[in-house]
Amino acid sequence: MSDRRHFFRAAAGAVAMASVARVALAALPEPATASADTQPPPPPPTGRPFRPVVTLNGWSLPWRMNAGVKEFHLVAEPVLRELAPGMQARLWGYNGASPGPTIEAVEGDRVRIFVTNRLPEHTTVHWHGLLLPNGMDGVGGLTQPQIPPGKTFVYEFQLTRPGTHMYHPHADEMVQMAMGMMGLFIVHPKNPRQFAVDRDFAFLLASYAIEPGSATPRVAEMTDFNLWTWNSRVFPGIAPLVARTGDRVRVRVGNLTMTNHPIHLHGPHFEVTGTDGGWVPKAARWPEVTTDVAVGQMRALEFDAVAGDWAIHCHKSHHVMNAMGHDVPTMIGVEQNDVAERISKLVPDYMAMGSAGMAEMGSMEMPLPDNTLPMMTGQGPFGPLEMGGMFSVVKVRDDQASGDYRDPGWFRHPAGSVAHAFEGELPPAPRAAAAPASPTPPLRARKPGQHDHH
Repeated sequence: MSDRRHFFRAAAGAVAMASVARVALAALPEPATASADTQPPPPPPTGRPFRPVVTLNGWSLPWRMNAGVKEFHLVAEPVLRELAPGMQARLWGYNGASPGPTIEAVEGDRVRIFVTNRLPEHTTVHWHGLLLPNGMDGVGGLTQPQIPPGKTFVYEFQLTRPGTHMYHPHADEMVQMAMGMMGLFIVHPKNPRQFAVDRDFAFLLASYAIEPGSATPRVAEMTDFNLWTWNSRVFPGIAPLVARTGDRVRVRVGNLTMTNHPIHLHGPHFEVTGTDGGWVPKAARWPEVTTDVAVGQMRALEFDAVAGDWAIHCHKSHHVMNAMGHDVPTMIGVEQNDVAERISKLVPDYMAMGSAGMAEMGSMEMPLPDNTLPMMTGQGPFGPLEMGGMFSVVKVRDDQASGDYRDPGWFRHPAGSVAHAFEGELPPAPRAAAAPASPTPPLRARKPGQHDHH
């Protein structure tokens, strides 16, 4: 540690966007992890105190103090990310992961961030939502030269306000964002009691277009994505959000997909308490169960934890499915048995499905291409969950210890509190009346005439 401090003391005068010598790279921290488990960070070892966030299926980037400056090191590089057990994706990210590690600092801190480029093309880093000098904004060709492959640039600025932010490239964005290059940047308030909560979770929304049987995203895709992820994970690979009954829980969400996502929480109501622009005054908050997170936005929501296993998910139904084919026809009500019998003689593993809906896909085990997840998967205590994509569970327990984020297993429901089959006499079920015949003649289509008067 003393040798590294000596090196950084000598390098403290480096200016932004300066290339770092090869001999210096050996002294820069390069933490990386191959694990996709949630790794709750320890309390900060140096600098101002703060309660760290818990990055869902991720981790926080360590730093070094150098003459009062927090120094971080990001390495942009190809990574192999497990989206869920049974499927890996070849992505680009930072420090061995996609998203990259979460950067955490405190309002008023001065940070120095070294960025080493190990990609096959140039890159930059844009610090999304942060107030900083224009030359540190990370837009290649506009505010800085691009970072060539094999080079290291340095960004340095002071954090002027607390909030929830992110980082991502502003270079060849269509490719680099589609390949998974992103990360969270959390600025904690100088007063640790300000905006304090008991549990603080964070994740980024990303979408990928990965063909069944392959592992590399189609980077030119604009709308037809088939994998919707939280921190580059899909259900059942997304970790639960674990809390204790009565905890004040914050969930920070950032959207780097190509569409908006209505994030819905079952059970307790929440308030939107933060945006990209900072914290929402208490008088401006309102109770909600769903909040829409638009493209490029950050949202922080808070609630008081209630015991149970509460689903949290995007409310767009296709976003809670995996690797679905968008050209699958609707076969509801179509008899397929005769056709299926003939096809199975040519394709032994063929299965007819969809005649009575798609719920059967949650339990059947049909052959899939290698490195491909089923559309609906995951098991709960009562059977198949029939979910995928952007779905997880907020698991709240009365006896969950403070600081314990381990999965407590499935909720033990009090006696008589679970919906169950009913065998007694049913009350009558009123039905909607049949629509009366319309006395008016049907509408007739008429071709438009001349448009001289428009």
